[in-house]
Amino acid sequence: MNRTMIGAIIGDIVGSRFEWNNHRSKDFELFTPACSPTDDSIMTLAIAKALISCGGDYAGLGDKAVYWMRRIGRPYPSCGYGGRFYEWMYSDDLRPYHSFGNGAAMRVSACGFIAGSLDEAKQLSRAVTEVTHNHPEGIKGAEAATTAIYLARTGKTIDEIRRAIQENYYPLDFTLDGIRDTYRFNETCQGTVPQAIEAFLESTGFEDAIRNAVSIGGDSDTLAAITGGIAGAYYGVPDHIRQTAERFLSPELSAILHEFEACISAG
Repeated sequence: MNRTMIGAIIGDIVGSRFEWNNHRSKDFELFTPACSPTDDSIMTLAIAKALISCGGDYAGLGDKAVYWMRRIGRPYPSCGYGGRFYEWMYSDDLRPYHSFGNGAAMRVSACGFIAGSLDEAKQLSRAVTEVTHNHPEGIKGAEAATTAIYLARTGKTIDEIRRAIQENYYPLDFTLDGIRDTYRFNETCQGTVPQAIEAFLESTGFEDAIRNAVSIGGDSDTLAAITGGIAGAYYGVPDHIRQTAERFLSPELSAILHEFEACISAG
């Protein structure tokens, strides 16, 4: 199984049908005709394209992130953008808007996969995040997700990843079983990223991680996208799950995924 950024996209697609119809159990069909890629997948791929377009020189990454998020994202006005991000996407105003929404953390998978070091992963995450989500909690949430992905991709254990997150980002002083009945929809980084990371930390495999994320309810597609990004880096993605998920992507989006994966392989 390849360790691949498609984990975030799979999480988004699987979680899409549960965002407004939470399913507090791990027993469900992964893919149905009701599933679809949402803003999480589209923005994940936009950031991947921005990174590719830098050609290894990330000095202008922020500007490229703005360009590609709008270039790739504007043809999908109904994909589920949050209100303030939607306004930013379709306006001529390029300024960030001090957000700490969980959209900051769902789109950064590619940063964790392309970086050559943990410090570089953090720098890339900040560059693509602060162009919109420049609140400290938005930057923190994106960096925590990126850190978990980078550590997972580079062979750290689950215990080592947990320790890194607890020491630098969030306390993780809960279990999924402990919050499943009471956790509610939350669009903030601080109310989504710790739960998504815990869903990975309590998992036994890629599919199990996605099921964990969906099972606690909340903002299911974004939760599962963040979890899937980490799980895909740690476990790899089973071929049959990848093949099914790719059928939900447009040719344009699929082409960006393949281009990014080729870039990673070549690097």
